[in-house]
Amino acid sequence: MRTITVGFLGCGNIGCGVWKLLNEFKGDMIHRSGVDFSIKKILVRDLNKKRDEVVPAELLTTDPAQVTDDPGIEMVLEFMGGETPATQYMLRALEMGKTVVTANKMALALNWHLLQAAAEKHNAGLYYEAAVCGAIPVIRTTIDSLASNRIEKMMGIVNGTTNYILTRMSKEGSAYADVLRDAQRLGLAEPDPTSDVEGFDAAYKLSILSSLAFHARVPFDVVYRQGISQIEAVDIAYGKELGYTLKLLAIAKRQGNVIDARVHPTFIPDSHPLASVSGSFNAIFLHGHACDDMMLFGRGAGSAPTASAVVSDMLYAASRETPRHPTFRNTNELAEGLTVTDDWTCSFYLRLSASDRPGVMAHVTTCLGNEGISIRNLMQRDAVDGRAQIVLITHDAGECAVNKAIGEINCDDVRVESMIRVESN
Repeated sequence: MRTITVGFLGCGNIGCGVWKLLNEFKGDMIHRSGVDFSIKKILVRDLNKKRDEVVPAELLTTDPAQVTDDPGIEMVLEFMGGETPATQYMLRALEMGKTVVTANKMALALNWHLLQAAAEKHNAGLYYEAAVCGAIPVIRTTIDSLASNRIEKMMGIVNGTTNYILTRMSKEGSAYADVLRDAQRLGLAEPDPTSDVEGFDAAYKLSILSSLAFHARVPFDVVYRQGISQIEAVDIAYGKELGYTLKLLAIAKRQGNVIDARVHPTFIPDSHPLASVSGSFNAIFLHGHACDDMMLFGRGAGSAPTASAVVSDMLYAASRETPRHPTFRNTNELAEGLTVTDDWTCSFYLRLSASDRPGVMAHVTTCLGNEGISIRNLMQRDAVDGRAQIVLITHDAGECAVNKAIGEINCDDVRVESMIRVESN
């Protein structure tokens, strides 16, 4: 049996989950892999804080060097979250030749190039399955199981908080603000929910996933991002009438050397596999040139699911004689030769408020037609305060053309109140 000495950076919700799993599952892991993990030091902010798991006081420290610089510690697990000081501590551990396992999507998305460079220079391992979609093995699947594929498209529900909110809004017709308050009360949303509801969390994850899927660096700052805070229940209801479900999707596509990377609210047909992913679950739907369509589904967050991914990485690292890193040139810039389009092609949902008078619909169709945009679905609802509600879904069109048409449509008689992108396949 081989024993690997481990240090923790952080011992919050995820750290306690890993502590519990390592202790409760120790016998099974030794039996299956011949590896035991011995925890030597745990970095915490407050030595006296009450934790979910009883951790021996002698293991706790407020000095990061007792984890990063101790020559007796072979593997460092990072659970601090945020960009700093987590990045600096991981860099130090890698410089000391230690394997690093992290669940930190923000630090990885923003500083992956620095972390990988340090790992390669010092022959150290860097593993991050838990950084994206919790227990779902999407990182390992992309790197290993789909190595024989050219992944052309990836769409995912990668944030459980927003999926919970949109699911509740859809099922109950509730307003966004009301469901958000419930999510915060239940602990499903942070007191400051910005990272989740404005799409930052999903964009960090998409940067990582799309880079691995396309074997080319797609940095965070080129990912288009729009959150769900402006979504109205009425649009979700109208979408349901037309056979669509609303999700916050992380979408990545590659055609030749053009990359399409975006996070935004998206209508998908009720028949799409992602449409049935409800509550706080996550899922990744992808298309490879050889494997065709595939979906991975499961718990995307939480102490135990995330711990499952962390410990999986620990066992994976322990089984390798030499560390393995992505083979693409990992810099902080978009891979050379690639471009990111801002003229995405998809269908679009438009909700218009119009005067109830002749000629309005002709004006709308003319403006759309001038930009080469045709209508797939159309419905009209009774007037509210003297203005009719018109809802339409276009055939596939370029985003620039749609925005130009919206500018032409808007006038005293008719205004576009809402525009939501639609992915039909």
